[in-house]
Amino acid sequence: MVRQAGFGGGCHWCTEAVFSSLKGIVSVQQGWIASTGSDTSFSEGVIVEYNDDIISFDTLIAIHLHTHSSTSQHSMRGKYRSAIYIFNVQDAESAKEAIETLQPEFDSTIITKVLPYGAFTSSREELLDYYFNDPQKPFCELYINPKLKLIMERFSKFADTDKLRHLKQLDA
Repeated sequence: MVRQAGFGGGCHWCTEAVFSSLKGIVSVQQGWIASTGSDTSFSEGVIVEYNDDIISFDTLIAIHLHTHSSTSQHSMRGKYRSAIYIFNVQDAESAKEAIETLQPEFDSTIITKVLPYGAFTSSREELLDYYFNDPQKPFCELYINPKLKLIMERFSKFADTDKLRHLKQLDA
């Protein structure tokens, strides 16, 4: 079944590339996400549609937490809110449980929030699919490649090896 979730934590170019490189992902929309309640300001993020018969919500959360600074309350958190945006109450409970289960894998407390989805604004057209349009850009090589290599090493079962073939060639 196709389901939906939002993720924010680092720049949306990075987050978009991370989720676009996984099996079972139907679509990734890059842009700005706002929550309802206390976190109504827009922050960089992605809306992900995924096939939960291929990749679970818990796996997406694990990958998300391991591919951004999910334990750091750094000065850019306003722009890069560490969050999982949920579309229903059941996913909120699942996300909170997943974070609690994953906490022992981290040296510091996970600061990622579980927030109800409020609104989304897409990035400009020329910024969409930023990484896969030109993975040789210095930003991509410096910031995104290490995240994708982590997926290949730690979450290889879920990596779309066709999309990530160029990384293996870089290591050769």
